[in-house]
Amino acid sequence: MMPPKITDLPENAINAILMSLPLRDAVRTSILSKKWRYKWCKLPELTLDDKLWKTTDNLPSPSIRFTTIMYNILTLHSGPLTKFTLSMSELKKYPKIDSLIHFLSRNGIQHLVLQFSKWNRYKLPSSFFTRSQLRHLTLQNCLICPPPAFEGFNMLISLELCHVSISSEALENLISSSPLLENLVLKMSDNSNHIQIKAPKLRSFEFTGCIKFISLKNVPQLAKLSLLCGESFEESEKCDLDKFFQSHPALEHLHLEYGSAQFLVAEAPTRLSSALNYLKHLYVSLDELNDLSCALCLIRSSPCLQDLEVEVSMEESDDKVDEVSASFSDVGLNQVKTVKIAGIIGTKLEMELIKLLLAKSPMLVRMIIQPDQLLVDKEKGVKILAELSTFQRASRKAEVECQLE
Repeated sequence: MMPPKITDLPENAINAILMSLPLRDAVRTSILSKKWRYKWCKLPELTLDDKLWKTTDNLPSPSIRFTTIMYNILTLHSGPLTKFTLSMSELKKYPKIDSLIHFLSRNGIQHLVLQFSKWNRYKLPSSFFTRSQLRHLTLQNCLICPPPAFEGFNMLISLELCHVSISSEALENLISSSPLLENLVLKMSDNSNHIQIKAPKLRSFEFTGCIKFISLKNVPQLAKLSLLCGESFEESEKCDLDKFFQSHPALEHLHLEYGSAQFLVAEAPTRLSSALNYLKHLYVSLDELNDLSCALCLIRSSPCLQDLEVEVSMEESDDKVDEVSASFSDVGLNQVKTVKIAGIIGTKLEMELIKLLLAKSPMLVRMIIQPDQLLVDKEKGVKILAELSTFQRASRKAEVECQLE
């Protein structure tokens, strides 16, 4: 039996091939045969990036090339367009973008990605805020000023804002007026004072940036939370750690990067009043000694914890050794299976934490230890490994791997 010819492939297979190619190459497939001519014009997903209008000294400027390319796409494309990506990170001028945005707003697009240069943020036109069918939205280096009549994106499921300029009030309104929002990513380079998030369907929230206070209200389904707070966390308003986690009983994944623990609380309780019964994955970065108290509180309050990852970058403190020992006196980490501790240099505090985790985890399968590569030489690494080998293990299956290189 003869294998099928490329010209005889079904429509969905052809689309899959074309969408896996850069748009320039997808357009060139028109020369394969009459059946393939203008097949790219019916693609449901298009990506326009800097590669399309890069030029040499002998060719027109990128701005002129972009205008030509955009005109051809608007003229030739037919059929539904569900996903569109525009990446102009290397262009400092944006010709005819408003026309493109208007075109997209009239074509029921569901997934939109707009990425612009950090040197020149693009102000979204009013026509952008009329997309009722939008379900996935990513904006980078944009100036967002919704018109007064903006009523939100009723179908929006995921929203990612990277280094955009938007007022706190406009951001809060954008989020609260998207009732189906499940995934939210905020990567903010501008300092913000306060953000209040109301999203009853929200399942995942990732925040990176400098802010004084984040208020998460009406997010009962929040299962994944990631915080990385920048240099301004010292000026941030502290929240009540116990009340904060009472509002998020469904948490399964918690990721606290540098500064996040201090952003959350000035002084942590020994244990939360309400256990985090669904928390299975915890990552915490210990940059200051106060971070340790927060981490110990979360570990003690998570009876179903399965995966624990700790990034260590603390100064030595003999006083904290006793606190760590006392924190585990009545705790059994009965479901912890994997532990990773990175950045250690072999202090008493670090070794005591490792020792207790091994002694209190009867279901432990694997523990990975990664010493600080800059501060721990091979000789010191061997000493750390030798001390680790003397620690008792509650789990017979537990393997301890010390990655010295």
